[in-house]
Amino acid sequence: MKKGYPFLIILAAIILVAVLSFLPLEKWSGGRVKDFSLFSDILREVGVMGHTDPDDEQVDPALLEAMAAEEAHLNAPDSVLARPVDSIMRPAVAPRVGDIVIIEDYTDLGRGLIRLRTAIREGGMARIAVVGDSWIEGDIFTQDLRHLMQQAYGGQGVGYVSMHSDFPGFRRSVKQGGKGWKTYMANKKADRKWLTLSEQYAIPQGEATSTYEGTKLFGGQTDAWARSRFLFLAPQGATVEVKTPAGEWETRNIAPSDSVGCIEIAGAASELALRTSTASLVGLGVWLDGASGISLDCMSSRGYSGVTLSHISTALCRDMARYVDYSLVVLEFGVNAMTASQTNYSVYSSRMVEVINHVRACYPRADILVMGVGDRGVKQGGSVVSMSTAPAMIAAQRDAARRAHCLFWDTREAMGGDGAVVSWSRDGDINKDYIHMTHKGGARLAAELFKALSRDIDETASTPAADTEAETPNTEDQ
Repeated sequence: MKKGYPFLIILAAIILVAVLSFLPLEKWSGGRVKDFSLFSDILREVGVMGHTDPDDEQVDPALLEAMAAEEAHLNAPDSVLARPVDSIMRPAVAPRVGDIVIIEDYTDLGRGLIRLRTAIREGGMARIAVVGDSWIEGDIFTQDLRHLMQQAYGGQGVGYVSMHSDFPGFRRSVKQGGKGWKTYMANKKADRKWLTLSEQYAIPQGEATSTYEGTKLFGGQTDAWARSRFLFLAPQGATVEVKTPAGEWETRNIAPSDSVGCIEIAGAASELALRTSTASLVGLGVWLDGASGISLDCMSSRGYSGVTLSHISTALCRDMARYVDYSLVVLEFGVNAMTASQTNYSVYSSRMVEVINHVRACYPRADILVMGVGDRGVKQGGSVVSMSTAPAMIAAQRDAARRAHCLFWDTREAMGGDGAVVSWSRDGDINKDYIHMTHKGGARLAAELFKALSRDIDETASTPAADTEAETPNTEDQ
């Protein structure tokens, strides 16, 4: 082979692959060959394109298991499940008032955010949990929603923070450090009796430490807080050392108990540190809060579809509510339950009805709001378009909210509806995986949900539901 030929062969191969990356291969092959972008894939691999993770583009294994079980049930000779399988509902028209995509109210008496509204008006603590997938990982979206809510209704601190994070620098609202914890997740051989709304807990491996420090990025609301609390289970007792605001380490000896324990460090603080070597201790999390106003917890689990929330312990959640109770629980899921080819999400809808009812049993004093999935992009040749199956997923989520009698907000419509992913990508509001928001995009979406929430909080009139004439009637309750 002549000198220079290998280089020419490699160059020709690169040019060929680059050309192919701009062709609509998925369309031409009937879905058997996926579209790809050579340059995007290279940039994503080296981390230039922001938050990406292959697991976030796959269906949650827990949901796949549920779907297999449902299919087996439907195919059983004595099955009484007669729900149509080709489609749950036709897409509804998300209601608007002016430029606000408002919250759709499917509660029994149409009372909207009655529990959150009451807690705010009474002047005490109004705690919100936003429970979701990697879409809110790193406090994206929730950090800005918290900021807006605390500006309007008071409060400080970031609320819940896990015992350990594998990516502590990704989150901007709190500086987190530490080591020595083994984290157990809902889908990874965790003991269900220790699962709470966060769907995780941590156990020390030798000496375990956790450190937290406030930041000044959110108008003085996250640089300090009034209450520092560590919640845990210590069935065999425990010894925990905590660092006081004065910088001194104090030892707390915990008596054996099957109930949730709480160590509270008195006084305003901008830092918290704790350490323990008790191998039987179960760390449930740390809460950094103000004395009143809004506290907003971000609880994200990468790769989850939401269905594992039906496994969390009702007894444990109610026990924890002595220290941490909720006025509103927001469920943000869907990304890990949808694909570009599937249009039937009936199983997912039914499972989410079970989840909503289970969360309601765990936190009976909380309003529940389901966020519809946001706009998501797919490649068609060299172009990006909205995933065509997103409306089917949103219809399934809206249907779940209706059947479970809770609230619903059409996130995709608030982003701009069909094609939003294109403009959001162009504006730097969504990453080049065309799924996850950037911090800038999270702030943009948070402003939209804040407008919808504050409208319901500040007005006594109930919020209308979606245009039901555009939907197939469904009165089934589960």
